[in-house]
Amino acid sequence: MKTALVIGAGLIGTSAALTLAGRGVTVHLADHDPDRARTAAALGAGSDEPPPGRVDLAIIAVPPAHTATALAEAMRTGTARGYLDVASVKGAPRRELEAMGIDLSAYIGTPPMAGKESSGPLAATADLFEGRPWVLTPTPGTDTEVLNLALELVALCRAVPVVMDADAHDRAVALVSHTPQLISSMVAARLEAADETVVRLCGQGIRDVTRIAASDPRMWVEILSANPGPVADALAGVAADLGETVESLRALQSADDAKRRGGAAGIEDVLRRGNAGRVRVPGKHGEAPAAYETVAVLISDQPGELARIFADAGRAGVNIEDVRIDHSTGQQAGLVQLMVGPEAATAVSAALSERGWSIRR
Repeated sequence: MKTALVIGAGLIGTSAALTLAGRGVTVHLADHDPDRARTAAALGAGSDEPPPGRVDLAIIAVPPAHTATALAEAMRTGTARGYLDVASVKGAPRRELEAMGIDLSAYIGTPPMAGKESSGPLAATADLFEGRPWVLTPTPGTDTEVLNLALELVALCRAVPVVMDADAHDRAVALVSHTPQLISSMVAARLEAADETVVRLCGQGIRDVTRIAASDPRMWVEILSANPGPVADALAGVAADLGETVESLRALQSADDAKRRGGAAGIEDVLRRGNAGRVRVPGKHGEAPAAYETVAVLISDQPGELARIFADAGRAGVNIEDVRIDHSTGQQAGLVQLMVGPEAATAVSAALSERGWSIRR
């Protein structure tokens, strides 16, 4: 691939453009808002000038509601040798293109499984896709050349290619992406009218659950509008669990011992099923999740403190597998939770204590 046209200079499109430009590909940028294309170009993602001729690959990175229209326009004008889109749903755009009578041999749907709560070109990074799954949804009619161009894009972005059927992909993302977004938003919505004294009690748990609730509502309305059925099916399962959990909690209030035991059993069941589902979530580098020990270190909110902790752990020969920060409410301090291998927990705790860090058990 020597040339590419990215249509849609948002988070995904600009991130792909930054990566390709950094790998020596000549990238052209287009957007319905010229300012977004100019911003992406100023970031080093390519040129906001139209390509002088046919490009190797056209990447359509517009909202799902506009994906089919943008693809059809680019394909009818012969913009590129191959075309792909990065919309988060795949079945609907393909069916729209088929209804338009478009020859789809030069097209492949390829949603990358990467993103952020923030959007727009200023949120883009060249490493957004590194190590992340990038789904390819070829059909028997997809040209081999187009599939190879898509694979080259994935390789240049250092992502991991995953081949799936388009509708199977949409059912999958309904479960692992779209439903969590709605549930996160629903939990966060409970806080909107909560008393300030309640909100001040928020800890790391509520921060973890509501992090993606900060996402752009308009963007998510467009995504969900393109995949409503599978998301509704996934939410129906959650609703069933929620209803049973409410009944179990009510039973725990009963004066009847048998009802309380039944309620406790119901709560334990959903928690255990949650445990079983959680361990299936891929861990570091996409491998099976590993069991880590958590070493909690008190840290002040001052420049260089995190760097000192990491450096001291490194001197002890300990690899930090993951890290979280639990900020203290109303104080310029917090707990840094260092996730390390079980065999390293004692060593890193001792090493950090020797260097003056306060370890919390």
